[in-house]
Amino acid sequence: MNYKKIFIAVTAICLFLSCSTGASTEKGNALLWKISGNGLQKPSYIFGTHHLVPVSFLDSIPGIEAAFDETEQTVGELDMGDMPEMQMKIMGEAMMPPEVTYETLLPQEDVALVDSMLRDIMGIGLTQMGQLKPAMLSNLISVSLYQKYYPSIASAQNIDQYFQEEALKRSRPVVGLETVENQIYVLLNAQSLERQAELLACMVKHPEMLKEQMDKLQAAYHAQDIQALRKLYEEETPDDPCPSTQEEMDLLNGDRNKKWLAQLPAIMKENSSFIAVGCLHLPGDDGVLEGLRKQGYSVEAVQ
Repeated sequence: MNYKKIFIAVTAICLFLSCSTGASTEKGNALLWKISGNGLQKPSYIFGTHHLVPVSFLDSIPGIEAAFDETEQTVGELDMGDMPEMQMKIMGEAMMPPEVTYETLLPQEDVALVDSMLRDIMGIGLTQMGQLKPAMLSNLISVSLYQKYYPSIASAQNIDQYFQEEALKRSRPVVGLETVENQIYVLLNAQSLERQAELLACMVKHPEMLKEQMDKLQAAYHAQDIQALRKLYEEETPDDPCPSTQEEMDLLNGDRNKKWLAQLPAIMKENSSFIAVGCLHLPGDDGVLEGLRKQGYSVEAVQ
């Protein structure tokens, strides 16, 4: 198995979880928000990242440098301080049980389609990668296609890692809202292997749908339009060939938001915080922005 190619994509995969669904009711349209009130001595800020957009995009965000300078610690979905160990943990959980193969999970014609797509976009097929769980292959394919369609991100540092590295340069604490084990569960273990294989086969059969989705995501994020981003992922059309269940959508977004909202008050009270999480966690009735307001904070767009 070509582990080098796989390791290169693992970091992006682990951070690709935030593209999920929910209802959007957010009144403002911005990626950077100021959090104040409710007993906070100093304001904190929350920024919606796109895990596969390069750092140069930050030049287009009004006030982001001042917001980062003003705060005392950085908060992310994960503490990314030890990426090699994180990658090894992910790879350890990415393997299928020895008795399970793609031939036992999918019809032969679907196995051939998956193998063909892997060869086309990664240069290696199921002979080398067939030990990996279908969810891992789905994410590898998604990230590889994104890098193909938007080659500027292929070697660029991602925004989430940038903020954490900048914090460490200034001797500031870095706080993770989740552990790598949390994200491994969502990424690789929450669904049965049969369901993972079903979704993988569906994606491979409809590459045009994935390209269209990526184009819309890219356009909406660069427009800093979180309402459009949320709407994009909440759309469920009758002819959608690969619909997610409500449970799957909650697992990716709403359930994680609740856990983060339980942690953030103590984190922000201890130190003013620059919080960088996936942009689709921000808007919506179940989003972090509305959740903070319900807790009594003032949450205002920085524009």
